[in-house]
Amino acid sequence: MATPRSVAMYTLGCKLNYSETSSIGRLFEDNGYAIQKFEDGADVYVINTCSVTDFADRKCRKIVRQALKKAPHAFVVVIGCYAQLKPKEIAEIPGVDLVLGAKEKFRIVEFIDDLTKVTGKGLIQAGDIRETNEFVNAFSFGDRTRSFLKVQDGCNYKCSFCTIPQARGKSRSDTVENVVANARKIAQMGVKEIVLTGVNIGDFGNGTEVIEGVSPKKEALFIDLIKALDEVEGIERFRISSIEPNLLTNEIIDFVAQSKRFVPHFHIPLQSGNDKQLKIMRRRYNRELYANRVAYIKSVMPHCCIGVDVIVGFPGETEADFLTSYEFVNQLDVSYLHVFTYSERANTPAAAMDEVVEVGERRRRNEMLRILSEKKRRFFYSQHEGQIRKVLFEKSKEAGYMAGFTDNYVKIRMPLQTELLHQIKEVQLNQIGAIGDMESSLAVLV
Repeated sequence: MATPRSVAMYTLGCKLNYSETSSIGRLFEDNGYAIQKFEDGADVYVINTCSVTDFADRKCRKIVRQALKKAPHAFVVVIGCYAQLKPKEIAEIPGVDLVLGAKEKFRIVEFIDDLTKVTGKGLIQAGDIRETNEFVNAFSFGDRTRSFLKVQDGCNYKCSFCTIPQARGKSRSDTVENVVANARKIAQMGVKEIVLTGVNIGDFGNGTEVIEGVSPKKEALFIDLIKALDEVEGIERFRISSIEPNLLTNEIIDFVAQSKRFVPHFHIPLQSGNDKQLKIMRRRYNRELYANRVAYIKSVMPHCCIGVDVIVGFPGETEADFLTSYEFVNQLDVSYLHVFTYSERANTPAAAMDEVVEVGERRRRNEMLRILSEKKRRFFYSQHEGQIRKVLFEKSKEAGYMAGFTDNYVKIRMPLQTELLHQIKEVQLNQIGAIGDMESSLAVLV
C-alpha cells in the first residue's frame, strides 16, 4: 500500500498534550505529510488521549467513530496517557490500527510508514514507562497568539489519586539552554505569549542521564529557568501554567513580581482545604502553607490572578470535611477554581479506600464550588473595573467579536477589529459581562 500523505490530529486533555500534538504534527510535515482539519478527512488520524477524567474510554471511542465516518479507510493511531495506561483496551476499539506508548509516540512516522490497515485488534507498541528516561521537547504553534512550551515531563510524587506517574514516568526536564533556544524559535514565528507546561514544572531541573543506576543531581532549578527566559527578546509574555504550592517559593514569587515578561498569574493546585484529606491524598503541604503562599503573592502583587484546583468527593470526605474545605477556599483571596469530581482510577491507592462518597453527593459538592468560583471570578474582575491593562487579542467564537486576556488573566471581549488580532494593546476595562457571561469583561481601546 502506498504511504499515506495526509494526517489529522485530535487532542484531549492538558496544555502539555497540545504542545506534544503540535510537535508530532511538525514531524509529519517534515516527512511530507499534509496537515488536515479533523472534519475534512485524512489518510491518518492521530488521537492524543488523556487519563485525568473518567470518560477517557468513552471519549476515545467517540473520536475514533467520528474519524472513520469522515474517512472510512483512514489509519487510526491512538497515543497519550490513556494509550500508555490501557493499550489493550484501546487496541480492541473497532477501527484502531495502532496504539503507541509514551516513548514510542515520538517515533510515530516510522510506525505509520510500515502500517497496513488491520481488521482485528490494533497493533500495540508501548514499552515499560519505568524504563523511560528520555526527555523529548515540544511546543505548540497554531497561530501567532500563544504557544505551549514543554519544559518538564513525568512526576516523582505519589499522590494517592493520580495515574500520571504511571502514564508519563519519572520527573525529567529539558535543559535551560534548550528551553531558551525553543523560546527564541517561537519568538521568530511571531508568537507573543509562551505558556510553560509540564506535569510538575516546579520540579524542573532533573537530568535524563543515568549513570550506574543513579540519576544525577538537579542541573538547574525552576527559578534559574525563568530568569533565563526573562531575557528572551521577542516574547512579550511568559505565563506559568500550574505549579505545586510546596515548590512555589518566595524567590519565584518575588522574581515574577519584578520581571520584564512573566505575568502576574499563578495556578496553584490545592485539591482539598482540610489537612485530613491532604494527608490521605499524599499531598506535600498543609493548608497553612497554602494560605501563606496566597497571602504572600497578594502582598507583593495585589492585582495577581490566582487559580486553584480542587477535588470533591474524595474517599472519606465527610460533609463536615467538605464544608471545612469550602470555607477555607471561600476565605482565600483567589480568583477562580477548577473543580474536579473525584473518580476512581485503577491501580491507585485511593481506588481501594473505604468510605466512598456517593456519586450524586460528589456532583452536589462540585456544583457548590463551581458557584463559588463564579463569585470569586466576578469579585476579581470587579476590582479591575475602570483600570487600563494590556490585552493580547485573539479570535472569538462569538461572531463579530474578538477576545483576549489581560496580563493578569481577565478575559475581555470587544467588537472585532481584525488588524488587532495577535497584537497587545492597552484597553480600559468597563464592566463585567452580564449574568451567564461570567468569564468576560467589556472593554474599550485606550
